[in-house]
Amino acid sequence: MVDQPRTAYTTCPLCEATCGLELTVSGDRLTRVRGDADDVLSHGFICPKGASFGELDADPDRLRTPRIRRDGALVPAGWDEAFSAVDAGLTRIISEHGRDAVAIYLGNPNVHTLAGNLYAGLLRKALGSRNVYTASTLDQMPKHVSCGYLFGGPFAIPVPDIDRTDFLVILGADPYSSNGSLWTVPDAPGRLKALRARGGRFVVVDPRRSRTAQAADQYVPIRPGTDVFLLLGMVNALFGAGLVKPGRLSEHVNGVDAVRDLVAPFTPEAMAARCGVDAATIRELTAQLAAAPRAAVYGRIGTTTVACGTVTSWLVDVLNILTGNLDRAGGAMFPLPAHSRRGKGTGPGFTTGRWRSRVRGLPEVLGEFPAVTLADEIETPGEGQVRALVTVAGNPASSVPNADRLSRAISTLDFVVSVDPYVNETSRHADVILPPPPPSRGAHYDVAFYGFAVRNVANFSPPVLPLDGEMRDECEIYLRLMAIFAGLGWRADVEAWQDGELRQACAKLGADPALLTGDTAAERLVDLRLRTGAYGDGFGRVPDGLNLARLREQPHGVDLGPLTPRIPEILRTPSGRIELCPQPIADEVRALAAAPAPESGDFVVVGRRHLRSNNSWMHNVPALVKGRELCTVVVNRADAARLGLVNGGKARVSSRVGRVELTVEVTDDIAPGVVSIPHGWGHDLPGVELSVAAGTAGVNANRLTDDLRVDPLSGTAVLNGVPVTVEST
Repeated sequence: MVDQPRTAYTTCPLCEATCGLELTVSGDRLTRVRGDADDVLSHGFICPKGASFGELDADPDRLRTPRIRRDGALVPAGWDEAFSAVDAGLTRIISEHGRDAVAIYLGNPNVHTLAGNLYAGLLRKALGSRNVYTASTLDQMPKHVSCGYLFGGPFAIPVPDIDRTDFLVILGADPYSSNGSLWTVPDAPGRLKALRARGGRFVVVDPRRSRTAQAADQYVPIRPGTDVFLLLGMVNALFGAGLVKPGRLSEHVNGVDAVRDLVAPFTPEAMAARCGVDAATIRELTAQLAAAPRAAVYGRIGTTTVACGTVTSWLVDVLNILTGNLDRAGGAMFPLPAHSRRGKGTGPGFTTGRWRSRVRGLPEVLGEFPAVTLADEIETPGEGQVRALVTVAGNPASSVPNADRLSRAISTLDFVVSVDPYVNETSRHADVILPPPPPSRGAHYDVAFYGFAVRNVANFSPPVLPLDGEMRDECEIYLRLMAIFAGLGWRADVEAWQDGELRQACAKLGADPALLTGDTAAERLVDLRLRTGAYGDGFGRVPDGLNLARLREQPHGVDLGPLTPRIPEILRTPSGRIELCPQPIADEVRALAAAPAPESGDFVVVGRRHLRSNNSWMHNVPALVKGRELCTVVVNRADAARLGLVNGGKARVSSRVGRVELTVEVTDDIAPGVVSIPHGWGHDLPGVELSVAAGTAGVNANRLTDDLRVDPLSGTAVLNGVPVTVEST
């Protein structure tokens, strides 16, 4: 008897937009994917990544069983054998060399899965090593640090209230291609069009005329890595023109006068030479921001992966605060996720540098070291040398600057474990690969991304398909690794351990664990967080409150309303106020005032995002790589003519650390002296088992980026504005 097709709903886990998907399921296959028209946040929007969900889910190159290294080759193995090998390998290294000899790297797909959201932090804690590395220092850490200093909490990150704003300034971001980043905004193009339709405007500042910039009311080209000088000039102009009006925030802010004095040297005229934006435009942009009834400034990857990323991120919110646009409708607001509780308005504040890395002395931030120093810790002998590596949903051999060096370093380790569904540029070095199941076979709730959503919503998706006999639940993989780290052995009763943790959590809250619902311990943990969250039922004390059972009854999600003001309760500073001029940032700004203008070189390289791509983990899906070549070097037309480069020809791009050759794309949509190469490519290395990606391999831009260049306050890699030379091949 043939199974009748059925309809199921889930949330797309392939970018930060959290779009609802309507799936047609026939037997154990997904036969059609459409946008869920009734989803409370995405309203039917779907991008090419979401449309390819079924292809990615059924990718034949995806591992279904573990791999273990025998005689130099990665061969299929059973789960018991694989966990036993992990236990033996890691236990030996910890016993002989200590916990710091084991490093862990967590990639950004961790925040796209329920298991990663719930257990990645516990995995770090169970390991007990100071050698913790994540993709955050290749991406967003400057925003966490700046918001930590401003608001006392590194995850108190405001997002533009796009559906109610009148004026939006976007720096170093392309939401037409990304659908937002640290900003959960499905159908960003539609929302930006709606902004204009109601009489609003948006401006894009970027060295490249991106898809978003092409649609903007105003495009402001800028030199890569110099947004800090543009924003300093704008803050200076704000004070100079008497446009500082914090409004109701005045009673909640310390340090306005200190910021005025700090930015005094950074006049628009002085900054124009630094950033390539003339003084008149800087003043005009400032006046527009101050005059708009409701406005917001938003900066993303082009403002965080640069030498002054933390100061730049700080300035974005300084402008929002000084114009009175922080924490008000239409401005930059703080979401309130269903699994979060309201705060008390004060706290211990934020600090960094509680310890430093062994080799380069780089400061700890949020309990981790900068990813750029992982190779140092592997290569340098001595006490605390990294001898083993555990990667979880990460591909550091591709995503970390000076990638060739790190890949070589990983190949010398005594033991490598990868939790990954593919044999990729990193896991090809593994001794054991533990593959999580496809996304259709796991429950989903967006713990991370609801913290950046443009509207407060909640949606829980049960597994669409059951695990087959060869698969292990992703949560179980994490828990067994935790048991190994803790010295309990891989055979430990992890379900009983997890239930014990739940009981302890309930005891602290005075809750009855018997009332929790869910098919797994992870689902019961979600239920606990929902019941005790801002909209929760309080275990019956709030009859109409939220819990997991209610979410299960609403497959399209629950709309919890528009963003609302959260200051002062969201603040975690000891003063209970916004600390507008934190000392570490003030010191960096003073250093900028005294620093000479950087010497102009030949070219600088910047990255770019494609709508059909997300880092290094979506290039094995035919639908996402078909058509025109995506991994090209984009060159300004005048520069191409000067160098003898032609569209479709080849160019050689070189930096201090490496060299790549790739196809040229000539355009008028990039500033002179700037070239652009997308990140996440380069899938042609020996041992990589990505058949589709190998056919469109491209080159790895991180063969050019420099592991010695970091933002000093956050340790984040400088991935944009890297000096390079360009020549015809």
